[in-house]
Amino acid sequence: MSIKNLVRNRLGLARAIAGVLFVGCLLSLARPARGGDSTTLPPLLRGVGIDQRLNEQLPLDLPFLDEDGKSVRLGDYFGKRPVVLSLIYYACPMLCTTAENGLLEALKQVKFDVGYQFDVLTVSFDSKDTPAAASAKKSIYAGLYGRKGAARGWHFLTGSEASIRRLTQAVGFHYNYDPTTKQFAHATGIIVLTPEGRISRYFYGIQYPAGDLRLALVDSSNNQIGNPVDAVLLFCSHYDPAVGKYGLVISRVLQIAGAFTVLTLGTLMLVMFLREPGIKA
Repeated sequence: MSIKNLVRNRLGLARAIAGVLFVGCLLSLARPARGGDSTTLPPLLRGVGIDQRLNEQLPLDLPFLDEDGKSVRLGDYFGKRPVVLSLIYYACPMLCTTAENGLLEALKQVKFDVGYQFDVLTVSFDSKDTPAAASAKKSIYAGLYGRKGAARGWHFLTGSEASIRRLTQAVGFHYNYDPTTKQFAHATGIIVLTPEGRISRYFYGIQYPAGDLRLALVDSSNNQIGNPVDAVLLFCSHYDPAVGKYGLVISRVLQIAGAFTVLTLGTLMLVMFLREPGIKA
């Protein structure tokens, strides 16, 4: 193949890559609409939801009970690693289990290990829940997670109404209790916290993209975990708090695509100069 054709093919490849990245950026910026008129909701659902309070400091002095019935403080689980917080209640007939299953699946897909690179706190917002119920949940989920550090890194807590209220208010988690059915109306989601106990990221719903969760952990850890690939992904991504997801940033991706094109051209020019004489273009 002549040098001219080789250069033409390489340029075509570079343009194709840049085009794919650009289209990917456009697709990633498409966002589902959120919101609704609260006055049309049933009274039980009014006020229910999750308000984002990014960078808010959690009250780490709050007392709770762990799954063994031991008295602990929230701060006992902070100081070294990022923490993923999930708020459920253990007697929930369906939604909480579905959300916790979604968290489990995301954790299994993230290459970082619970108990080593980050910890998980599952806290009941029902003051009637007991350490025995917490222990049963931990046995199930730590067993299904199946990695070595799960027992020491995934904690299930219960607490008094006062502690629960302070924690849920701090993270913007709002719910209502229905005395008729003895169940709670609540939203679902997980919250990523920094090692110091500040709110870093929110994820909504019952399924949490493992890639986004990985980026959130790297972001909230002050780059103490992760690798150069994670650093590049963070550089190319922008966190959208409206949907709790990371999306590609067009300008950054185009910068990288442009740099790739320049590097490709430079390499080909170097090859042209270093090739032995006598090769005709």
